[in-house]
Amino acid sequence: MSYFEIVGGKKLNGEIEVKGAKNAALKAVAAALLSKEKWTITNFPFIEDTNRILEMVEDLGVKVVRGDNQVEIEARFIKKNSLDKKLTQKLRASIILAGPMLARTGKVEMYHPGGCVIGKRPIDMFLDGFQKMGAKFRQREDEFVLSARKLSGTNIFFPKISVTGTETMMMTAVLAEGETILENAAMEPEIPMLAEFLNKCGAKISGAGTSTIKIIGVKKIRGGKIELIPDRIETGTFAILGALAGGRIKIKRCNPDHVRSLLVKMEKAGVKFEERENELIVWGTKKMISVDISTHEYPGFATDLQPPFTLLMTQAKGTSLVHDSIFDGRLMFTEALNLMGANVTMNDPHRVTVNGPAKLHGRKIASPDLRAGITLVLAGLIAEGKTRIENIYQIDRGYEKIEERLQKLGADIKRINSKS
Repeated sequence: MSYFEIVGGKKLNGEIEVKGAKNAALKAVAAALLSKEKWTITNFPFIEDTNRILEMVEDLGVKVVRGDNQVEIEARFIKKNSLDKKLTQKLRASIILAGPMLARTGKVEMYHPGGCVIGKRPIDMFLDGFQKMGAKFRQREDEFVLSARKLSGTNIFFPKISVTGTETMMMTAVLAEGETILENAAMEPEIPMLAEFLNKCGAKISGAGTSTIKIIGVKKIRGGKIELIPDRIETGTFAILGALAGGRIKIKRCNPDHVRSLLVKMEKAGVKFEERENELIVWGTKKMISVDISTHEYPGFATDLQPPFTLLMTQAKGTSLVHDSIFDGRLMFTEALNLMGANVTMNDPHRVTVNGPAKLHGRKIASPDLRAGITLVLAGLIAEGKTRIENIYQIDRGYEKIEERLQKLGADIKRINSKS
């Protein structure tokens, strides 16, 4: 198994470029199944999760051509109705393929999605939505089957705001007969990006980016070329890295507006940064003051940025309360930070108290999930001594060649491939 070896304490300087948004890439691949024509997706990040979903659509008989930061997908033929079991159980986002497959072929068989386990992430709202559109549902041991002679427009109110749920129902409704209205919809930037492109390809979607989205079904979706927006979670992660370990770090090809809630909190903590068009410059900050955060759906503070921000607060003076209202298991990684010398108290599954500043020391630790994993990398970069991070597959799920990109900033980080 591969692991990262990090020698901390080095001041980082230079430029780092943000890749295309992981979540936008996954949804664009799924949406490409709605068309029989070729889709070209540019600014495409080749990471574990996107590679897995490309393998899944290839297994369906879809033509996939990988290029330099782009991929071409031509779903002229979808030759099977079942999703590969092994790949499905590795990727929770595989549920997003169900809607386009159902719309195109009338049937989909799949196993329960896997991937990164953080708290409870049920797929009930997806199944409920498909059934409201006219699909029939059958459970068969550890897999389920959805079938529909035709899909019809309907009204769907999300009991809990869900990005993936919103995008999946929006994609499914594109080829359904009649009008679909999605209420209490998510508003993340990836949603209007996808909707705008689908509209260019013949869809009729309005309201994407607001809490109410209307879709009028069409007969056909054309091909086209889409450029993915920059990954806002990478942008935020690198901004926090700049505050912790800079020097001066320039983050290129990003959209600062997409991380506004983070920047407001960083400014309040005393972090110095400068916004430019498609760029963000962050200076290392030795004297920070603690601030409280509570995660919320966009445009609130992103739950995916809570772990690195919690690390940032371990280096701030005072006591901060971190409340993650989204997932009940996301704060468990703070046990690893405490092993490294942090002073974090678990109040309940959703809240921790962080006391700082704390001097961190290198340790052998394992990455529990994607966002906690990259946080432990950041912790290793500022810790005294050597840190070994195992289970880095989780980190590779969301960050492309992260060690090479950090090395260019001056970080002492190596990927070591171990047979044991």
